[in-house]
Amino acid sequence: MSPLTRRILLINLAAPISLVLAFLYLDQFRLGLIESRLTSLRYEANLIAGALGESAISTEEFAPALDREMARQLLRRLSAQSSARARLFDAEGALIADSRLLLAAGRGVVTRQLPPPEIDTPWERALVEVYESINAQFMTRLDLPKYVELPFTHANDYTETRKALSGDSESQLRDLGGGRIMLSTAVPVQGLRKVVGALMLSVDSTEIDTRVREERLAVLKVFAAVLGFTVLASLYLAGAIVRPIHRLAEAAERIRAAKGRIAHLHIPDFSNRDDEIGDLSAVLRAMTGALTQRLDSIERFAADVAHEVKNPLTSLRSAMETFARTDKPELRERLLKVMQDDVRRMDRLISDISAASRLDTELARSEAAPIDIAEMLRSVVETYVVRGQTERMPKIELKLIEPGPYMAPGFESRLGQVARNLIDNAISFSPPGGTITVTVRREPKHVVFTVTDEGPGIPEENLESIFDRFYSERPADEAFGLHSGLGLSIARQIVQSLGGRIHAENRDDGVSGARFVVRLPL
Repeated sequence: MSPLTRRILLINLAAPISLVLAFLYLDQFRLGLIESRLTSLRYEANLIAGALGESAISTEEFAPALDREMARQLLRRLSAQSSARARLFDAEGALIADSRLLLAAGRGVVTRQLPPPEIDTPWERALVEVYESINAQFMTRLDLPKYVELPFTHANDYTETRKALSGDSESQLRDLGGGRIMLSTAVPVQGLRKVVGALMLSVDSTEIDTRVREERLAVLKVFAAVLGFTVLASLYLAGAIVRPIHRLAEAAERIRAAKGRIAHLHIPDFSNRDDEIGDLSAVLRAMTGALTQRLDSIERFAADVAHEVKNPLTSLRSAMETFARTDKPELRERLLKVMQDDVRRMDRLISDISAASRLDTELARSEAAPIDIAEMLRSVVETYVVRGQTERMPKIELKLIEPGPYMAPGFESRLGQVARNLIDNAISFSPPGGTITVTVRREPKHVVFTVTDEGPGIPEENLESIFDRFYSERPADEAFGLHSGLGLSIARQIVQSLGGRIHAENRDDGVSGARFVVRLPL
């Protein structure tokens, strides 16, 4: 999964996740159900208290009081259809009746709340487990007093019943443990405008919690569906964006790393898409075409330059022959020498420019192969040794710092050209009887060979500029026009195309001279 795909997923999932977490955290639905249940409990308590005040009052000695037996019977009938527990206290606070005991009287059975039925399907079981863990984290924590069930209940044990006996209604929430709440309300029972008792209705929050859980599970199911849809939509969106960009990036990388012509490299065509990716594809394809044309144009330009510069040579040679027939011997010889020098200079320059132009294309099209640098240098040095037997040349030595092979990727003919250019340069500056040393050594990641002469060395300010094209600083006694100033530039071009480096330095061993260092990757 790409980084862009992950970002799209995270951004798209943030909204539904935040929404469901906020819903679970605020817990307003549960608090609203608690308040609604308390309201209905107060309404129910007032109805029962009113019925008791009208029907279960005795007026013995002209003092209204609750008729205990009648109150029990009436409370039993009124509370039979209610899920709340009703407890009735007389004016002194003593417990007269408890609906839990009244409803069980004569049956020998005491009812209790059963746990919810087992969830059958693994999907629902997993969803419930998720809900329970989330609910434990996000459920609103109410700071409530603990509810204690006493064996002998008195009105003074509860604040709401004490207030009811004083004539005021009161509701109270208590903690049952396990996340459950006991809801209770107490109202005064009045007869002839006198408080003759207190009625307390209480119910736990099991019904509320069940409803809250059902609603939250429904929300979680919807959230799971929305989450799945969001993931699929995000993956589709990521695929519509990321995959084309990835393919375009791969094509661009192939073009960047291509060693040959890039015209055959395929850029995916998304131009039929009416969006920015289609625009990017079209631009990349157009850019590749323009780049191909530019490379071809450069190649043709170099050939055309060579052709156009060589055209005057025919005329120059013709003029040379004409001037050779002049009657003035001194002028004729001088002009002939100048023309011959110019011809050689032009011919050498044109040849080197043409070779440099072809070199760019050849290096771009060819694939490097592993070659033994030591063997390549041995062949080059042997050629100069044979030439030195017939020509007056410095001594050339090849030194291997350690046994070979010295394998590096390259083009044997072109690396041979590098070595020849460096040795030719060293020969030009070596004094008579001097020695040119070619050394090969291995570094942890490179093969390094050096060409060292015993000439005058290189001015410090020119150590880098000598690699510029057409830069030429030759010995004073060398004939004009023998060098074009492209040899070292071509050498650097070849070495850099192979991922290597070349630089010049002056010797630091007490002997004057220059050293050219070529470093190629193993």
